[in-house]
Amino acid sequence: MTAIDISTKYPPVRNYIGGEFVDGNGINYLDVTNPADGSVISRVPLSPASEVDRAAQAAKKAFPGWSSLPIKERVQVFFRYKTLLEKHIDELSALITEENGKVDSEARAEILKSAELTEFACSLPQITAGEVLEVSRGVECRVERFPVGIVASITPFNFPNMVPNWTIPNAIALGNCMILKPSEQVPLSAGRIAELLREAGLPEGVLNIVHGGQETVEAICDHLDIEGITFVGSTRVAKIVYRRGTANLKRVLALGGAKNHLIVMPDAEPEMTSSNVVASMSGCAGQRCMAASVMVSVGNTDHIINRMVSIMRGVKTGPVISKEAKQRIESSITEAEKAGAKVLVDGRGREGPGFWVGPTLIDYVTPDMRIAQEEVFGPVMVIIRTKDVDDALRVQKRSRYGNAASVFTESGGVARYVMENASAGMVGVNVGVPVPREPFSFGGWNESKFGVGDITGRGSIEFWTKSKKMTTKWNKEAGVNWMS
Repeated sequence: MTAIDISTKYPPVRNYIGGEFVDGNGINYLDVTNPADGSVISRVPLSPASEVDRAAQAAKKAFPGWSSLPIKERVQVFFRYKTLLEKHIDELSALITEENGKVDSEARAEILKSAELTEFACSLPQITAGEVLEVSRGVECRVERFPVGIVASITPFNFPNMVPNWTIPNAIALGNCMILKPSEQVPLSAGRIAELLREAGLPEGVLNIVHGGQETVEAICDHLDIEGITFVGSTRVAKIVYRRGTANLKRVLALGGAKNHLIVMPDAEPEMTSSNVVASMSGCAGQRCMAASVMVSVGNTDHIINRMVSIMRGVKTGPVISKEAKQRIESSITEAEKAGAKVLVDGRGREGPGFWVGPTLIDYVTPDMRIAQEEVFGPVMVIIRTKDVDDALRVQKRSRYGNAASVFTESGGVARYVMENASAGMVGVNVGVPVPREPFSFGGWNESKFGVGDITGRGSIEFWTKSKKMTTKWNKEAGVNWMS
C-alpha cells in the first residue's frame, strides 16, 4: 500500500540516512503488527535500490573521517551508548514486547545482552593492538588492522535490538560505516538504536538504516560500494544472500536456521534438567536459533519427561510473530500427530486476538519425521528415544544444521564424549541454551552458518577488518639477502 495517512500508534517508519530520518519517493508500505493482539501499530517502507544507494553514498562520505580516527576515540561513542541502553531499558524493552511479542523479562534480557555486546566493543583497543617483531637484525615486521569499508547487516525479527547489536558496535568501532536492514516485521527498535547512537555522538553517515524486503536485500548484495555483509535468518535465505553476495566479490557471513538437540541421559539431575529443557524450548516462544527443539532421550528418562509435562503446563509464553507463523507451527504439530507421534502437551487452538501458540511437547517422534528434521521456530519440542549415547549422537549428526547441542548428565566422561563428537558449533553440558558470553564468539556449523569466522566476540574481528603487513629496515648494517 502507498497510503500512510491511516492513524496508528506510531508514525510510519522512516529510513535513517546521513544522520537524519528521511522519506523516500514513491515507496510502498507494509503494516507493522503487534503480535499480541493483531493490531497495526505502524507502517514500514519497502525501499527500492535507490534508497540503498542513497545510504551507501552517505556512508561513503562519512568513511574517511570516521576510519581515520584512532580506535580509542571511536569507542568513546560506545561507552556512552552502553550507558544510554541501560538508562532506557524500560522503554526499549517495552518496544520489543510491542513489535515482537516477547514477555517483559525476555525483552529486558535482550537489552542487557545488547549492553554486554557494546561493552565488548569498548575493549577493542586493547584486543586489536597490532603485532610487531624484529624478525632479523635491523628488520621489523608488524601487522595492523584496517576497516573493510562500507558494510551491511541484515537482521531478523526475533531479536529486534540484540542482533543489530551483534554487528553495529564491533563493525563501527573497528572503523567501518554501516547500512542496517532490519526485519520489516520489527522495524521500530532499529530507529531507537539510531537515535541513541546519535545522542552518544556517532557522526552522521556512519550508521544508516534502510527498511525493506527482498528488493532491498538484493540491492545490498549487488551494490558495488558495499564490501561486506552479515545476514541472520533462515537457512534458505542465508544461502541466497551468501551466494549472491560472494558472486559480487563481497565478504559474507550468513547465519541460518537450527535444529538444536538436547541429549538427556538417565543419570541427569531431574529438577535441573526438566526446568532447563523446558526453558530452552519455550523461551522467546521458541523463536530463537538457540532454542532446543529436539530432546534425545537415552534409555529410561520417563521421570524427567513427566516432570517436563508438569512444568510446561504452567509456562506462559508470548505470542509468535504472525498469523502465518501460528498456522505453520500448528500444522507441523498436526502432521507429526498424524504420523504416529504422541502429543503430551498441546499448545494448539489458543483463541483470542493475536497469534498465540502454547508450549507443546511431542513424544515418540522418529528421526525420519519432518518435524524431527525441519526448523519449526515455535514453542515446540519433540522427543526421540534412543538406546545409548552413540545412538543419540547419530540422531544429532543426521541433522543438516549444526548450531547448538547439549548433554544433560552427571558423568564427566559422557559430557566430554558428547562435546567432542556432536556436530555443532556451540555445545553445552547441563545448559539448555549454550550461547557463549562475550568475548567468546557466536556461530554454528554445517547449514547453520555460511562463511568463515563468527559474528560476535573475538571471532568477528577478522571479518570486520583487513590486515596490513608492514616490513621496515632502517639499519644499513642489516644486510642484504634474497628477500631484500
